[in-house]
This record gives sequence, C-alpha cells and structure tokens, in this order.
Amino acid sequence: MRPLDTSIERTLPFSSDKKLRKKFMIVDDDIPGNIRWGRLLEELDKIAEDIALDYVHQFEPEGRVVTAAVDDIALHVPADITKDVYLRARINYVGRTSMEVGIRVDQDKEAEHSLAACYFTMVARKGEGDKAESLPIPPLDYESEIEKRRYNDAIERQQKYREQIDALEEPPSKEEFEMLRELHNAQEDEDFDGLLAGKQIRNSVERMYPDLENVPHKIFGGYVIRRAYELALIQAEEIMPDRPIFVRVNRINFLQPIRIGDKLDFTSRVVYTGDTSMTLEIDIERTSMDKVTKALSNTCVFTFVNVDDDLNPQPVPDVYPTTYAEDERYLKAHRRRIEHHQTEQEND
Repeated sequence: MRPLDTSIERTLPFSSDKKLRKKFMIVDDDIPGNIRWGRLLEELDKIAEDIALDYVHQFEPEGRVVTAAVDDIALHVPADITKDVYLRARINYVGRTSMEVGIRVDQDKEAEHSLAACYFTMVARKGEGDKAESLPIPPLDYESEIEKRRYNDAIERQQKYREQIDALEEPPSKEEFEMLRELHNAQEDEDFDGLLAGKQIRNSVERMYPDLENVPHKIFGGYVIRRAYELALIQAEEIMPDRPIFVRVNRINFLQPIRIGDKLDFTSRVVYTGDTSMTLEIDIERTSMDKVTKALSNTCVFTFVNVDDDLNPQPVPDVYPTTYAEDERYLKAHRRRIEHHQTEQEND
C-alpha cells in the first residue's frame, strides 16, 4: 500500500454554508483573517485520526489511534472565511507503531504555496486501561519521487525535533546571556513599565464530560487543543494593542490520555515577544475524578502577530522574564524564533 492510497480530501464549504461559516468566525463582521483557527485545529486533528484509523483497521480491526504530537504549523497567508477551505491529507510515513499524517490546507487548489501545511504524529494502540499497548503496523511502499521525498522529510522532521530539544537545553551563549542581562537590568530602572512575565498568566478550568468522548473513556484531543488555543488567543487580545492574528503552532505534545470526568487546568503564559509577535505557552494538567492522579497531559506553544485593520504588523509591548524558569522559557522561544527565520531563509 502506498501513501497515495491513504489520501483523504474534505471541504469546508464556507462560501455556500452560512451556518458552518458562522461556527468558524471569530466575530460576526467583515474583517480580514476572520477564522477561528482553534476550530480548524480541531477539524485537522479529526481528519488525521480518521486517516490513521482507516490504515490501522486494515490490519487490526480492534486497533485505535491517538494523537502524539502536532508539529510546526505555519500560516502562510490569512484565511478568508467567505471562501471554501480544502483539507487534503495522506500518510507520509509509517514507523513501527507511529505514523505521520500530512495535511495541506488550501483555499486555492492551484496555488503554488498552501495556506498552511500541518503534520500530525499518530500512534497505534490496542487494548484498554492498564492492558493498552502499542500496536505494530506494516510499513507503506514509497514508489514515486514525491512519496520518497515526503518520507525523507518526515524522518528529517523527527530528527530535527530531537536536535531542537537538545539545543533548547543548552546553556546560554555569551550573546544570549547579554540579552537576558539587559532584560533584567531594564527592570531596575525607576521608570520601568514593561510587562513582567510572571504577571502574564491566565488560567481556565474545565470538566471533561461524556459527550466529549472519542475512543472509549477518552476525550477527543482536538477539542482540548481548541480550548488551549482559544485561551491563548484571549490572553493575546488582552495584551496586544491592536489585534492578534494566528501565525504559528510551534508544537503541541500529547503526554497523557485525558479521561471522562477529568478536571483540566489550562495555564497560559506569555513567554516571549518579538517586535510585532508574541509567543504563548499553555500547559494542561489533568486531575482524575477521584483526585488520585494529577499529571501534565499536554503542552502547547502558539505564536500570534499584532496587526492593524489591513493586517499590517504593529509593535507589541516587551515582556520581561524575572525568574530562572521565565528566563528558560524566554530563551527557548527566542531560539525557536531564530531557527524558524533560518529555515524560512533557506526555503526562499
């Protein structure tokens, strides 16, 4: 079986379905970029699950899949809520128990560059509760040049992420140390009125109810990341002087399954600001209904840009780390930003 044989295409008919369009609108007004990317992330997670589950069920009818991670998603151009959105997905790579599902998001199928390219890592599982275990699955056959290229790109993304994790843990360079020192020294000024990172924290708490069930006793991951995104967006709106618009999902990790009855505590932090952009991290902690289990279930990193009415980038207030933990988050976000810029320059 080839990657081509796993392809799925779905359309969100915003141009003709006004009720659907309204579900995906940020505000009921005619403004550019008026699309709820949190809802779209939920839709993308569902299509990734469906395509991976179809593949697994060919070999194990009782198998299931869970989302393990969402890799870097960059929004290339703002979406137009009045135009249809096309989601074209296929499995790029199959490992021993995991798959990478690539999804291209378009509003113009003939465009050279997609609206956004998304990569979901899905893991095959079998069994329930303590008896659940990873499920080995057969590999794909990569025959065409594009299938081989996408396979190699998936392997490279995995390796790049591992290298990024190692690099993020490196101690500050001389230049980075000077950058952090300047941020701390600025806070000693009598006229300092910057944003302290420790005060830029928002929380939200939700109970996971039975109607959110996906696989037996587990909650749909797409719903959880939508709620995380929406909290991050609301916090960005509170701080940005104009209007935040989504530009990047830096990374989403699924660390533990979330069960019916769990209480989820969402914590959103502003960890970094560029000239016109702001990076927020969201940690999601689950507490079981019986209060016995408490653990980090998800980590999410989102980046927004402050724009005017014509979507021109505008300045944002600087955020200043104070504690060691805030320094660490700031530095990691700074390094990710530098890496993204280098990658974009290489691809130009």
